[in-house]
Amino acid sequence: MADPARAAKLAQRIKVVVAEALGRKVKDPRLEGITVTDARVTNDLQHATVYYTVFGDQAVQADAAKGLEKAKGVLRQEVGRNITVRLTPSLEFVADQIPVVASNLEELLREAKKRDAEVAALAAKAQHAGDADPYKSDVAAEVDIDEDDFDEEDLDLSDDGELDEDGHK
Repeated sequence: MADPARAAKLAQRIKVVVAEALGRKVKDPRLEGITVTDARVTNDLQHATVYYTVFGDQAVQADAAKGLEKAKGVLRQEVGRNITVRLTPSLEFVADQIPVVASNLEELLREAKKRDAEVAALAAKAQHAGDADPYKSDVAAEVDIDEDDFDEEDLDLSDDGELDEDGHK
């Protein structure tokens, strides 16, 4: 079993080789709009999955899938020439769903932004259900306490006497 780091490095190399081969070696017009987005190789280096995107409608995407299946042998031969492993991995082509997921995510973000704007508009017009400050009290907020407010016998503020071990003066 190979090292996962080696498998990742090999996958990147396969991605580059397949993308270059699609541009140079394969002369199928169905494959002109293909972009290779990613490649994954199993840890035993025997199977490679190549992810691709094609912009267009369903018919264009179906034609691209058929073209890749037809060109799979040529692409595998090109991969075998350009990588340094004992056995050339088999290739599997999978249409990448990232653009579809990204467009769905963008739509959800647009919807959330619209709802946030509606909530902000409602909040701007809103009024408090009760008083603006529900924690009001009858006592004045700032009360100044001076030494004159205390009786000498209650608390002696001027005496800095020492405390005994029980905390008494």
